[in-house]
Amino acid sequence: MAKKIIIGLSGGVDSSVSLMLLKKQGWDPIGVSLKLPVWKSKDNLLRENTCCTTKSLAIAKKICQELSVPYHVFDVQLDFKKTVVDYFICQLKESKTPNPCIVCNQQLKFQKLFEFAKKEGVKYIATGHYARIKKVKNYQLLIAKDKDKDQSYNLSFLPKDWLKYIVFPVGDYTKEEVYLMAERKGFAFFLKEKQSQDFCFVAGASLPKFIKDKIGEKQGLIVNSNGKVLGKHKGLHYYTIGQRKGINLSAGPWYVKGYDITNNKLIVIKDKAKISQKKLVLSPFNFISREAPKKKIKVKAKVRYRQPLQPAILYPPKKNKLEIIFDKPISAATPGQACVFYKNEVCLGGGMIVQ
Repeated sequence: MAKKIIIGLSGGVDSSVSLMLLKKQGWDPIGVSLKLPVWKSKDNLLRENTCCTTKSLAIAKKICQELSVPYHVFDVQLDFKKTVVDYFICQLKESKTPNPCIVCNQQLKFQKLFEFAKKEGVKYIATGHYARIKKVKNYQLLIAKDKDKDQSYNLSFLPKDWLKYIVFPVGDYTKEEVYLMAERKGFAFFLKEKQSQDFCFVAGASLPKFIKDKIGEKQGLIVNSNGKVLGKHKGLHYYTIGQRKGINLSAGPWYVKGYDITNNKLIVIKDKAKISQKKLVLSPFNFISREAPKKKIKVKAKVRYRQPLQPAILYPPKKNKLEIIFDKPISAATPGQACVFYKNEVCLGGGMIVQ
């Protein structure tokens, strides 16, 4: 008898092909779309094909019908607002760079899929994420076959005990192969759909208006490293370290170096190379593929999803904090961002930058 599995469906090509692959591999899938909220504003420019919109849920339902798979919509809008949106706003208020996808995966998306699975008496869940899981002595999270689409960075904070019950069907395929499988199955319409890269609650282009609506403006001075006043900013929560756009000063380019939060001052600099450092302190942190190291180890790490991996030394945790020192200075590491570390293809885990 085929094992039952809950598959999270967004209405996009990756989760839809994941469903096809599960059936091909002999699973007995049940499709579930998590109904998430969107910012209800005329200023929100989210495309209609973004996950959790009426159109995307209709696509997920249609594909389940064509593949003879049961389909459900699980409304988690209130939990998403409390867990992800409130966190997002809180981080901005503290002049930190939020990581909504990491928090959503760890504290909402996977938890809700497991919650639905438990109600149905099902042990396993699957999603359309580009990553792989492999059992050696224990279960490990691996980089996807398609390095350009790899999503292990955003999965690094999942509890390692969950890996035993998670399946990532597209992790062994490239994005091109996934599109080809969709086309062969008769789902060619995905080729015309531009995949959303936005925070699913609000479009990237609409983010400044969302911030103004939820936090407002708090004007202050823009200064250089010597304290010389160069202009005015509209609120520290609009800027992140390393940012160039939106500073609106002449004789640029200028880059955000840091904040004087006490005096509400934005510190900018012209030499981007000076916004770099080797040493980062991380807390909280999570080890997903192994236990925390008892001695320093060589790793490769990155502080942004799209950033290339860089050699570093990771030290054992002390007082609930991790220290990582890169071989070469890395640019614009920001409090609130995640630093995720790897050994070869294995994602060991990650930590939130506090210093």
